[in-house]
Amino acid sequence: MEQVRIARIFNTYGPRMCIDDGRVVSNFVAQALRKEPLTVYGDGNQTRSFQYVSDLVEGLMRLMEGEHVGPFNLGNPGEFTMLELAQVVQETIDPNAKIEFRPNTEDDPHKRKPDITKAKDLLGWEPKVPLRKGLPLMVSDFRQRIFGDHKAEGASTATSLV
Repeated sequence: MEQVRIARIFNTYGPRMCIDDGRVVSNFVAQALRKEPLTVYGDGNQTRSFQYVSDLVEGLMRLMEGEHVGPFNLGNPGEFTMLELAQVVQETIDPNAKIEFRPNTEDDPHKRKPDITKAKDLLGWEPKVPLRKGLPLMVSDFRQRIFGDHKAEGASTATSLV
């Protein structure tokens, strides 16, 4: 009988994401690059956690190559409010970018934070790339794809990490 390994993947960001996929990180990055206001829903105090794609890949590899079965949460337990995320995107792309507040949806959870204790204990895995280091790599990729700028800073670095 085969043993099944299950990964529960939490918010992941990085180069090569679909630019208009509706996810908050790609939305904010695309909006800032296009000089559009960053759209924050509600008061912006709801939290999410974000992991860089190379951290996810490392976690998946450890899970697949390991002997442990069952569900493993693969995500970053570090939390950011949506307003903090918008501010980090502002700092990274355009300090003059506007933040626009819109009414929140009823079904928007106030908090999302993975418990990665099992992944840490059994796989020896935890995310390593902080948002402020991973985000510029994603921005470089998005900038190149949106504007066709082949000289985008860090573009070769961004693609080599994925």
